[in-house]
Amino acid sequence: MTINVMVVDDSAVVRQVLTQIINSSDDMTVYEVANDPVFAYSKMQKQWPDVIILDIEMPRMDGITFLKRIMQERPTPIIICSSLAEKGAQLSLNALAAGAFDIITKPQIGLKGFLEEAGNDIKSVVRAAAKVVNMPLARSSEQTLAIEQKIKASELIDLTEISHTTDRVIAIGCSTGGTIALEKVLTALPRTCPGLAIVQHMPEKFTKAFADRLNSICELEVLEASSGDRIIPGRALIAPGGKHLQIKRSGAQYIAVVSEGPTVNRHRPSVDVLFYSVAKHANQNAIGVIMTGMGNDGAQGLLAMKKAGSKTLAQNESSSVVFGMPKEAIKLGAADNIVDLSEIAALIK
Repeated sequence: MTINVMVVDDSAVVRQVLTQIINSSDDMTVYEVANDPVFAYSKMQKQWPDVIILDIEMPRMDGITFLKRIMQERPTPIIICSSLAEKGAQLSLNALAAGAFDIITKPQIGLKGFLEEAGNDIKSVVRAAAKVVNMPLARSSEQTLAIEQKIKASELIDLTEISHTTDRVIAIGCSTGGTIALEKVLTALPRTCPGLAIVQHMPEKFTKAFADRLNSICELEVLEASSGDRIIPGRALIAPGGKHLQIKRSGAQYIAVVSEGPTVNRHRPSVDVLFYSVAKHANQNAIGVIMTGMGNDGAQGLLAMKKAGSKTLAQNESSSVVFGMPKEAIKLGAADNIVDLSEIAALIK
């Protein structure tokens, strides 16, 4: 069955390149394009798309307003294709809160080359989105209200009450589909949970807003990591976009180390970089979790954690948006347990 895709973007270059990428596969086609949401909506009355690729900042109606309208009228998988500008990053997070399936970030320069290089990833995201066409995608009204109001004060852990450090670390790695997966896991964890170090493949200027949004809806304190940050109970540190995150032992404490360095497995931050550091410094006092994502980043690192005595988990295929990273870890024998997304928080607890 062919996946019918609509591309809504005011850039002719983006429309052209995305059309070429999608139409290069036999199982999907761009059946319609539009340069703004008003025009797109009129075309959708004749044929409703299976998946929509949507820009955010466009004439006549912005993408967020259009997204909310579609989710109210007829929930449809929508993939946001947004700029890396700081404003765009925040708007992209608002889109996730409103029910967007995933984010494809695009640079402000070198756009055509970037989209062409990311062609296989884009097609994989479209395929994954099409699979959930009959699932409700919009967040609950309670979650959306929490995000918009940024209710933090009553949710944050009182760090002055902690007089000792955790002797355990939870290390999580994910990529495509990971924003939603992380939200499901972190919102289910209590503030008494051991400290977490997280790598979600994201570009610069996106992770700070992503961490802030999670912080507003979680019992945990969720922060974009900085070097020297302690990994303590009730706190989750997310690797900054464009930088690696590692942990090291400092006396009785685990602390974060953020650095630039070369890309690993084509990524910075890299899940392998985090997992190798956890294997070295936390070994049997750690749990490693690899979740939805493309490629093989994190597979070797999870194996290193297992060999060092850590407990290791891999998300199963049925609950993964893209069963790439978990699959590679499982093939290496790196996972003690292969579990559904819905089980991960309970196993961590």
